[in-house]
Amino acid sequence: MSDTPVIGVLALQGDVREHLVALAAADAVARPVRRPEELAEVDGLVLPGGESTTISKLAVLFGVMEPLRARVRDGMPVYGSCAGMILLADKILDPRSGQETVGGIDMIVRRNAFGRQNESFEAAVAVKGVDGGPVEGVFIRAPWVESVGAAAEVLAEHDGHIVAVRQGNAVATSFHPELTGDHRVHRLFADMVRANGAVES
Repeated sequence: MSDTPVIGVLALQGDVREHLVALAAADAVARPVRRPEELAEVDGLVLPGGESTTISKLAVLFGVMEPLRARVRDGMPVYGSCAGMILLADKILDPRSGQETVGGIDMIVRRNAFGRQNESFEAAVAVKGVDGGPVEGVFIRAPWVESVGAAAEVLAEHDGHIVAVRQGNAVATSFHPELTGDHRVHRLFADMVRANGAVES
């Protein structure tokens, strides 16, 4: 891989365009991913915010869920924001009927934990590994992490709740950094993808 990783955004539902813009600003080649053959061509993947149940059902429908699980198990870097965090959890506290996860982070997540759409808010969040001060976190029907296993590292907390976690090549945030114009979280992820490519090559 060159210094310019190819990073996909799972483009089944949610704020796909904003992630594509943020990844491009973080010096990555960003492309939408809907099908297994598109997944096979990327070095890393973002699971965007949106409706986690809808995204999981569409991923199964489009035949991308199983190949995605396999690539995450094999160590492909993956980043999930908001609904994407739910998808990366090994366990959801209150899953909707038919809801599946990709898994990859040993954590238990509570859906919509910070309240409904009209209770959305912004807050400054200090994220471990992100230099230059706190990032502005946009929380929209956001989950939080109830607990993490020994392999998972807590990167940030807000109001006593875990809102950012990393395990190996998987990272997740409760909030939406793609909505703020601050691309440091995406840059952190792009650097993880570059580092993974250097190890593989």
